[in-house]
Amino acid sequence: MLKQKTGNLPNLIVIGTQKGGTCSLHYYLSLHPQIYMCREKELNFFIEQRNWKRGVEWYKKNFVGEAKIYGESSPAYTNYPRFDEVPKRMHSIVPEAKIVYILRDPIKRIISHYTHRYSAGLEDRSLSDALKKIESSRYTRRCLYYIQLEQYLNYFPKSNIFIMTTDDLYKHPQKSMHKLFTFLEVDNSFYDNQFSQIHHKSSKKRRKTPLGKSLEKSPIGETIDYLPRPIREKAKTLLYFPFSQKVQRPTLDKTLEAELIDYLRPDINRLRDYTGLAFEDWCL
Repeated sequence: MLKQKTGNLPNLIVIGTQKGGTCSLHYYLSLHPQIYMCREKELNFFIEQRNWKRGVEWYKKNFVGEAKIYGESSPAYTNYPRFDEVPKRMHSIVPEAKIVYILRDPIKRIISHYTHRYSAGLEDRSLSDALKKIESSRYTRRCLYYIQLEQYLNYFPKSNIFIMTTDDLYKHPQKSMHKLFTFLEVDNSFYDNQFSQIHHKSSKKRRKTPLGKSLEKSPIGETIDYLPRPIREKAKTLLYFPFSQKVQRPTLDKTLEAELIDYLRPDINRLRDYTGLAFEDWCL
C-alpha cells in the first residue's frame, strides 16, 4: 500500500513587514493556479516562542495539493531582536526557499501598526506617548528594514530574496505581480481583477466597547476563534460591530515625526544602497 503524502514544505515565505500589505499579497498569490498559499496565513513556525515546538510534520500539513509553489506569510518573521534566529531555523528546514519582503513607508507603517494595536485593545496610550522611547519602541523596531533583512542575508543568497513595496503593489498591481511571478518562476502573464482589492485597511478598524470585550470572552466569542480564518474574520465583524466604535486614524506630531525620520534614516539609506531602489514615495 502506498504511503499517503502528509503535506509539503514551502518554497516561498513572505516575511513581512507587519502592516505592509502582507494580507493582500498573500491573497493575490493564492489566486495563481501554480501557487498554493496556506489557508491560515500566519503560521509563525520558525519562531521559537510560537509554533516551532509543533514540529516539521505539523508545518507540512499546512501545504497540500499539487502546486509548483507552496507559500506562507508571517510578518513576525521580521521582528528581530524580539524573535531571534528565525532565519537560522528557516534555513535549516527550507534552505532553498524564496523569500519575499514587502515594505511600506516607515511613518505610515508606524501609524498603521499603532492603529491596529489600539483597535485590538492592546494599546491604550496616545500615539505620542507610545513613541516616547523611539529606540526601544515596538513600532520603530519593525521599520529598521535593513537590520531585519540583514538577518536573512546571513543565511540566504541575495538571489533568493525579492523586495517590493506596498505603494507599488497597490498603485501598479499588474506590474508588481508580474515581477513577483517572474521571480517565482511561474506563469508571469497571470492576472486577476481581484489584484485591485486591498485587504485589512486601517480605515476600517474598530475598537470594542467594554460590552464587546465581555462578549469576546464569552462561549460565543471563544467558539469563533476556532473557525477557519476567512470565516472567522467575517463572523467577528458581524458579531462585534454593534459593540465597537470606529477608530480615528491618529496624526503624528511634526516634531516627533522629524525625530523618527532622523532615527530611521541611516537604516533606510543602507537599504537603498543594498537594493538600488529609491523608495521615492516614502517620506524619508
